[in-house]
Amino acid sequence: MNGLGGLNKSPNGVVIGLVQLQLPIVVTPDDLAVQTQRIVDMVGKARRNLATMDLVVFPEYALHGLSMDTNPAIMCSLDGPEVAAFKQACIDNRIWGCFSIMEYNPDGNPYNSGLVINDLGEIKLYYRKLHPWVPVEPWEPGDLGIPVIDGPNGCKLALIICHDGMFPEMARECAYKGAEIMIRTAGYTAPIRQSWRFTNQSNAFCNLMVTANVCMCGSDGSFDSMGEGMIVNFDGTVISHGTTGRADEIITAEVRPDLVREARKYWSVENNIYQLGHRGFTAVDGGAQDCPYTFMQDMVAGKYRLPWEDEVLYKDGTSCGFEKPVRKYGEKIAKAAE
Repeated sequence: MNGLGGLNKSPNGVVIGLVQLQLPIVVTPDDLAVQTQRIVDMVGKARRNLATMDLVVFPEYALHGLSMDTNPAIMCSLDGPEVAAFKQACIDNRIWGCFSIMEYNPDGNPYNSGLVINDLGEIKLYYRKLHPWVPVEPWEPGDLGIPVIDGPNGCKLALIICHDGMFPEMARECAYKGAEIMIRTAGYTAPIRQSWRFTNQSNAFCNLMVTANVCMCGSDGSFDSMGEGMIVNFDGTVISHGTTGRADEIITAEVRPDLVREARKYWSVENNIYQLGHRGFTAVDGGAQDCPYTFMQDMVAGKYRLPWEDEVLYKDGTSCGFEKPVRKYGEKIAKAAE
């Protein structure tokens, strides 16, 4: 069910709006200010568009566009004017909002960060993208893990960003920490369309979790983002989908976290998020609770290595015009220069 796009909201429902925002060009601080105001105006449009909406979601790169520009002059901070404007927009329109910023990092490359702000203007979720889309993206790998918060109407809410969603471990981590709704924001362009769709569905079904997913939309003269706002129910069924590629369209649906909780409690067949850690419980009491996965064991031990590791051609961003990095993860710029 989707409550006719959220027009008919149930007491247990959460109405989500996904903004297929027109892809901008942002080069200067003045451009950044103009785009900030545009996003603020779209928060107002979302509220006017649907009085029942609980959460409005903007795509990755909504503020900065797809230039991959790391110019400090247009980077953001949590206490900067852009975030302050987003907070005020949520207060003024009595709505929760999910926003994207490229965050200044004094110790390395900027972070690709996401924020969820409540209707009182408080930052409730702060996430840094764990898996930048290499070799294309220059962003520092995230270091905050995946937070899960109490969202609107009591839902458990998580946020991942774009390429994160191609790793099934990311959605599994969200669900493992209790998320009932997982937001996925993106700037993806058309070549990713099919993988975008089936990963959004598999992330939902494999974890009995609603996924709410949206990309930038339209062209900036170089890139064509695809929109593809997509809300998927916990059984993998698509309940709302922006297939027209119309920029600035807001894709909406009501989702039911209470039904997610019910499925996680009562499903026996295909309760995969539970069964992962309780293998074969029909045969043995409680199921097997070991870790039979070599890649997990190796990653924890710091020795993750593929059988074809030496054959991988692209191991840095030089193919996309970025200099080969010299510092290790966790090292500051000053250390790298010594």
